[in-house]
Amino acid sequence: MTTTTTTETTTQVYQVFIKASPEQIWDALTKPEFTEKYFYGARVDSTVEVGSPWRYQGPDGSLWGDETVFEADPPNKLVVGWRSLYSPELADEPASRITWEIQAHEGSYSQLTVVHDQLDGSPKTAESVSGAGWMMVLSGLKTLLETGKPLAD
Repeated sequence: MTTTTTTETTTQVYQVFIKASPEQIWDALTKPEFTEKYFYGARVDSTVEVGSPWRYQGPDGSLWGDETVFEADPPNKLVVGWRSLYSPELADEPASRITWEIQAHEGSYSQLTVVHDQLDGSPKTAESVSGAGWMMVLSGLKTLLETGKPLAD
């Protein structure tokens, strides 16, 4: 996996190759039965239509994120808003944006690129999700899709 953080624009870029089809990765990003297994127990809740809500509910049912789907091109690209509501300190910061891009490659694997940007006014969120934050999510996603088991198993 590669990680790039640019302090001038506060853009974080993560890339990982996963032995899965773009459709499998899309489902893992957009269906709650998958996200709860690799996204810190959070269940995504969205119709994944442009303009619809993009929400994450924590394991206890609390609202961890409540933003909007900006762009949806299944199974290639998904752009959503992001606010970390699980922490009052982070929830006070402005929303940022996450872009998931999925590109198929020969050999039955795909490249997933995650760009978390518009973090200029959200330094605490940027710090919270950088490094281990996104890397744990992406490692868990990769493990789940390649082995069928969550990372924690």
